[in-house]
Amino acid sequence: MGITENVAAIKERLEKAAPGRRVLLVAATKMNDADRVRQAIAAGVDACGENRVQELLEKHGQGAYTGRPLHFIGHLQKNKVRQIVGVADLIESADSRDLLRRIDARAGELGIIQDVLLEINIAGEESKSGMAPEDLPGILAYAAGLGAVRVRGLMSIPPICEEPGGNRPFFARMNELFVDIAAKKYDNVSMDFLSMGMSGDFEDAIREGANLVRVGTAIFGARPYPPKTDESASRSARL
Repeated sequence: MGITENVAAIKERLEKAAPGRRVLLVAATKMNDADRVRQAIAAGVDACGENRVQELLEKHGQGAYTGRPLHFIGHLQKNKVRQIVGVADLIESADSRDLLRRIDARAGELGIIQDVLLEINIAGEESKSGMAPEDLPGILAYAAGLGAVRVRGLMSIPPICEEPGGNRPFFARMNELFVDIAAKKYDNVSMDFLSMGMSGDFEDAIREGANLVRVGTAIFGARPYPPKTDESASRSARL
């Protein structure tokens, strides 16, 4: 099937997983060119999400995302903040006070309010970015005092799990955090979006409360990663 048919099939699955509930479909467009991004938009995705700053800027310059909000969904390095703030409508991967401070400073320079999600490392994996759940209250209190950043919710990427439904406990824990924060009503913080779930597990994420899913492979097909050289394979084994 092509992109149009894939998006239609995914939307049917979203409706079945969340009857009567609105779930936003974010097309994870990494390694897909501007034309394929436009096809996904024409097919009806709700937003586009990019993992890499350089790729985002290149396709943004080509008008690839016209007509849909643009999310940055990858790890945001501090030295890339100036390039992303004001270009991405939503930064889904704010994960520290320092990063929030830098986003706030750049947004202040531009005279805008930058929307962000706080990324949670829900399983405590050393290989992944995101703050620990226990750090969340302090960072929320810090964010409440910022003038040019607005927290719109939470994001998480749980561990890779081979067993069907294996990530549901992590998704459920994220939803508990989401509901708890919403009840506390921090200043400058609104729990509008709970972003979790990708191509292999978005239905489980939705059943546990997600209202935004990031789907790439199920829309575009497998990404054409280059084969690993002996050197890159060795490096991957060390990471």
